[in-house]
Amino acid sequence: MAVAVAGAPAWTGAQAADDGQDTIARVEAYLDSVRHEPGRLGEFVADLPKGADLHTHLSGAVPTGYLLSSAMRDGLCFDTASLTASAPPCGDGQRPVRDAATDPRLADDIVRAWSMRGFTPGKESGHDHFFSAFGRFGAATSHKGEMLAVLASRAAAQREFTLEVMLSRQSGAVQELVKKVGGDASDLAGLRDRLLADGAMAGIVKAARADADTDIAQMRKELRCDGEDADPGCTLPLRFLLQVTRTAPPEVVFAQMLLGFELAKADERYVGVNLVAPEDDPVALRDYRLHMRMLDHLRGLYPEAHISLHAGELTPGLAPDADLKFHIREAVKTGHAERVGHGAGIRGEDDPAGLMADMARGHVLVEIALTSNCQILQVCGDGHPFTEYRRAGVPVALVTDDAGIEHTDLAGEYIRAITQYGLRYADLKTLARTALDHSFLQGGSLWRAPDDHTPVPECAGSPLGGDPAPSCLAVLKKSPKAAAEWRQEAAFTAFEDRYDG
Repeated sequence: MAVAVAGAPAWTGAQAADDGQDTIARVEAYLDSVRHEPGRLGEFVADLPKGADLHTHLSGAVPTGYLLSSAMRDGLCFDTASLTASAPPCGDGQRPVRDAATDPRLADDIVRAWSMRGFTPGKESGHDHFFSAFGRFGAATSHKGEMLAVLASRAAAQREFTLEVMLSRQSGAVQELVKKVGGDASDLAGLRDRLLADGAMAGIVKAARADADTDIAQMRKELRCDGEDADPGCTLPLRFLLQVTRTAPPEVVFAQMLLGFELAKADERYVGVNLVAPEDDPVALRDYRLHMRMLDHLRGLYPEAHISLHAGELTPGLAPDADLKFHIREAVKTGHAERVGHGAGIRGEDDPAGLMADMARGHVLVEIALTSNCQILQVCGDGHPFTEYRRAGVPVALVTDDAGIEHTDLAGEYIRAITQYGLRYADLKTLARTALDHSFLQGGSLWRAPDDHTPVPECAGSPLGGDPAPSCLAVLKKSPKAAAEWRQEAAFTAFEDRYDG
């Protein structure tokens, strides 16, 4: 594990701290000088260490161009009316996706149907166009290892230090198991017993672990991880969050949750669960409180598993007013969410100020998806609660959500935050540190307490990102998270050296 920086300066305590503040002031002055120059601002943000993208769905994160190329290679067809991809052979009303290779206009039409490129709300809302895209390109998402390679390479190039990906595993097997064992969601303990009986769930866990083995092997092959020209993405720790489809029947939702928790107990690569699909779907609304009770039931049985929940991805008109009042609170209080995805509807919650105060005290992070919320919910600029969360002391991190569909990346989210909210360099550094600290990468943090970016006592006497003292080195060797944070601090030192004045 490489944690030291060659030629690190001698550490002189208070003098070093003063020098650090002077450096930050000079970097902030540089940012002020370029914040209205897109080219130079883009270069600055491209170089900026960015922690981690904590909210990324595998199928929606890869560029739409990759999906189109994959569909061509696999010989897929598409429906000429809906532009939905499907397996061959092509039938009536279908054409080969390969036709797009020689027809730029067709290729552009497909990309627009599969993403938010050039989308203007009209008869179809941004919300509906976004969520329908998954069904249109779904047939082109079978090569998960290749897709992970695309994400890992991009994350390293984006100056991220861990990769956390939401994906689905063994969904069909879970549904078949539910059909076989029966039971209902009114008896969660009994349903869990049925699902675990006779080793059936254990077999699905084994299959999901094998899926990870296969995908990671393919990813490493694509990135040339065993060669001299290995892609930097090879060095990123990779962790998975299991997606649970909140629009499924309650028994299936519970079984998917159980699979995620069992995986987190059995395999360190799987770190927890998240609920996906539109939060405003009638089934998701009907079962919302039930889903939170399911998580409450499982949380005490599986302390290894983490929970991050889409909550508050709602606006008036998308859901009844009554649902706008409690989703985020229920996710935190009953669902034990350590992170909340989106949280755009916080203003509609009962006592939003009190809820944000509770989240700040509990260090519940909000994954802020500025582009996604603007495209899907039309919650943009001053209409977004990003500033309110920060003012209330709630930890926040910038995320992409579905970078491929939305045609964004983490740098784009930072630029949007800088230009729309006037963020300073110190703010950007805090966002990046906070993201990595709230990742579900295993091990203790480099920081002595959540959201307090003061190093633990063992590392307090070492220059951050430099040559660690023996006591600090022991911490870094023991904790993958602390080691990643140390590497980010080394990157911050190099970044600040470049933009210091």
